[in-house]
Amino acid sequence: MENKRAVVSLGHNALGYTTAEQWDAVKHTAKALADLAEEGYALAITHSNGPQVSMIHKAMTELRRIYPDYSPAAMCVCSAMSEGYVGYDIQNSLKSELLSRGISRNVATVLTQVTVDPYDDAFYHPSKVIGRHMTAEEAAMEERKGNYTKEDPGKGYLRVVATPEPLEIVEIDAIRLLFDAGMIVIAAGGGGIPVIEQNCVLKGASAVIEKDSIASLLAKKLDADRLIILTGVDCVKKNFGKEDEEDIHDMSVAEAEKLLSEGQFGEGTMKPKIEAAIDFLSSKKDAEVLITGIGSIEDAIAGRIGTRLRNNAV
Repeated sequence: MENKRAVVSLGHNALGYTTAEQWDAVKHTAKALADLAEEGYALAITHSNGPQVSMIHKAMTELRRIYPDYSPAAMCVCSAMSEGYVGYDIQNSLKSELLSRGISRNVATVLTQVTVDPYDDAFYHPSKVIGRHMTAEEAAMEERKGNYTKEDPGKGYLRVVATPEPLEIVEIDAIRLLFDAGMIVIAAGGGGIPVIEQNCVLKGASAVIEKDSIASLLAKKLDADRLIILTGVDCVKKNFGKEDEEDIHDMSVAEAEKLLSEGQFGEGTMKPKIEAAIDFLSSKKDAEVLITGIGSIEDAIAGRIGTRLRNNAV
């Protein structure tokens, strides 16, 4: 029997890298998501926002440079902006695609805050690059404000922010209510807006949360049967890019952990997806993770392509 509660994680390929690219990309993405809706899935959707939040950060920084009376936008505000406008584009395109197929299902975007630990080691070793290239003088100014920068040889300096692990999804009750009621929910986009609890106040953190980590947490919180990670390749590869490259179609958690220990998966590409898959599967014995490309979802659901991860190999 097909599992019917799914969280879908959309990568950069599903959204494009500019506003114009995103308008076109989400139309194709909407078709893949509508295919899942037609299969009867209860759907929650999360998405990346790397290019989008970087673009917003650049724009707000330039606005402040040209018009000093404007306050600079904090990273948490930039994250909220990206979550809102990416969510809007997905929501709009998906609703239109569903209606064109005669499917009447509501789609809603929930602006989502996610708590992080202020003592997370990531805050002491920030690594996520955002924004435009800066001069040495501009970088020094950022450092004086308490921000981190790193040199990009020959090009200037870039700001870097922390990528802490997500702890709790603040709006999870609202998300779960909509999800259980049959609505398609877009939530925790770009990892959500990172916040730190201080007494009874949630304060925005200068950080971004990796989308793969939040996808796993969201799937666990919604008791999903399946986590679907849509990325730029049809399936996970062993010995990627080498002469003996090999497609992996089925993988147990034990096999995935072994390949991770061997360094088989790229640090900023497939590795976080495999780690998220293992984390999700640890919460539910009969759950499944499907990793495939955005254009291959129909074949992947039918079992003709993609990589399936389970607690036990089939």
